[in-house]
Amino acid sequence: MVNLAIFDYGAGNIFSLKNSFEKAGATIDVITNFEKPNVYSGLLLPGVGNFDPAMKSITEFSKTGFKDFVKDATPVLGICLGMEMFFEKSEEGKEEGLGVIEGKVIVLPSSMKVPHMGWNNLEIKKPGKILEGVDNNSWVYFVHSYRVKPDSNNVITAESDYGIKVPAVVEQDNFFGTQFHPEKSGSVGKIMIKNFLKVCKK
Repeated sequence: MVNLAIFDYGAGNIFSLKNSFEKAGATIDVITNFEKPNVYSGLLLPGVGNFDPAMKSITEFSKTGFKDFVKDATPVLGICLGMEMFFEKSEEGKEEGLGVIEGKVIVLPSSMKVPHMGWNNLEIKKPGKILEGVDNNSWVYFVHSYRVKPDSNNVITAESDYGIKVPAVVEQDNFFGTQFHPEKSGSVGKIMIKNFLKVCKK
């Protein structure tokens, strides 16, 4: 059994995420700070809310609280906003990001309908732990207004193309991020959820 924590920014309903991971065999605790010792096999940063309020909910206890929590290489899965928080800053707000991946978050171009909502296919660029068993051109579900722009493309394991290339999956060390919502992405999302649980078991 894998015991995971979901960090709740207080911004929305995280039931579907919790439910998806429980169906995959995990036990889930919802936490609102990083003050207690980390007893978890992995951490989920969900894709609800806005950048500044979400970052403030973490930095209220200082970034050190977060970084101490995951210092023993605890795997972290960031979904949508959760992934965007891995980076140094975002055009959505003024707060500093976690800075665990170098780069920034930028708004989708005005030529697109924003927010972008819907199913798009993945172009797998290189092997990744949470992409194991996922076919190239698999379809996943996006809801977002921003995209990440890493300083190095080496962290990008999959992209999606809808007029512009959007990093869809990033991996660096123990940090894994998806711009889309695995919990809303059907059978493909279930594969990724199970893959993350495998990472947490190691």
